[in-house]
Amino acid sequence: MERRRVVVTGMGVVSPMGSSVETFWDGLRNGRPGTGMITRFDTGEFASRIAGEVSDFDPLDYMGRKDVRKTDPFTQYGLAASIQAVKDSGILELDSLDREQVGVLAGTGTGGISVTEESARTLAERGPGRMSPFCIPQMICNIVAGHIAIEFGFTGPNFGIVSACASGAHCIGNSLRMIQSGEADLMISGGTEAPITPLTLGGFAAMKALSTRNDDPTGASR
Repeated sequence: MERRRVVVTGMGVVSPMGSSVETFWDGLRNGRPGTGMITRFDTGEFASRIAGEVSDFDPLDYMGRKDVRKTDPFTQYGLAASIQAVKDSGILELDSLDREQVGVLAGTGTGGISVTEESARTLAERGPGRMSPFCIPQMICNIVAGHIAIEFGFTGPNFGIVSACASGAHCIGNSLRMIQSGEADLMISGGTEAPITPLTLGGFAAMKALSTRNDDPTGASR
């Protein structure tokens, strides 16, 4: 049996080098680093104070104010990149589009880690009665795939893959095979992460996985 041919029809990106495909590609072509000194929290006690922060992104360009308050940045990044990709593909202009045959595979390594940290602090300092009812929906790794499906009304296969740095690549590979096998006609796939928090910075620094060239942040990642 001949396998179905699979093609990429649209792309989207939110990254430290730009929050559009055009700016991201321009950064790659011109060797523009996305790294710099961390600005989101005080890093004075950390051995490494460098990261690639997303600086040109406004979630309100992609979702309402209430939804922004109820989502972790990793979900916001993934949803925004998906909206870009779907728009780029033009699939919503197809009158024959069967949304039951459109699925979402969105991967992440840590999920809503900033919400996890914030909720842990609330629990320790103020008790369980002060925790947000949105804590679990914000932090679970598959929530971004759910938000993408809700945004477009896609009701095909929907889940997330967690395999550390390979999560996004695994989603793309598995999406290819799902289309080839006929489980879906279209798949929105990729990876999303928002790991610049005290917990992850401290953890990666403790395992000696981060550069300590704090005097040269743009040259630290080689």
